Amino acid sequence: MQRLAPDAAAVLLRRGGVIAYPTEAVWGLGCDPFDETAVRRLLAIKRRPVDKGVILVAAALAQFDGLLAWDRLPRERIDDVQSQWPGPRTWIVPASARVPRWITGTHEGVAVRVSDHPVVVALCRAFGGPLVSTSANLAGEPPAFAFGELSTAVLARVDGVVEGETGGLRAPTAIRDAATGAELRAG
Repeated sequence: MQRLAPDAAAVLLRRGGVIAYPTEAVWGLGCDPFDETAVRRLLAIKRRPVDKGVILVAAALAQFDGLLAWDRLPRERIDDVQSQWPGPRTWIVPASARVPRWITGTHEGVAVRVSDHPVVVALCRAFGGPLVSTSANLAGEPPAFAFGELSTAVLARVDGVVEGETGGLRAPTAIRDAATGAELRAG
């Protein structure tokens, strides 16, 4: 397992790599969301079924251009969602046809977050777009809030680890439905 700066990690991601990196609350696993092989490998590492879908994280709202079907939401819902970014808020937004099923799973929407975490922002900027962001733990096990809590089974299967610390939140980000504002996962 190699320790990486965001620029080196971006090169690895473009080659189909899977990385571990710190997010706002927990350590995450990431890869290129449009590389089906990489996403399926990430899900295998995590032991997560593809039908559940994964979160995409970005450095700026513009990195989601063409991926989100904002036209399927009322203006006030769009304003509410966008007013809360950047920050540790994940929203399920209607997905455009460009978002593959290996990202959305069985859902019509896609979970997205515009982060303000400095490592996530640097990583997405270096990569040039959004990344998969799912907790770096085996399915059913607790998430890792610190590097020392990462599972050796996970670390043994990733291609690299981006250096940094989590943002200190005490729970993974809440997930809300952009259409209704309803909380789907408490934060």
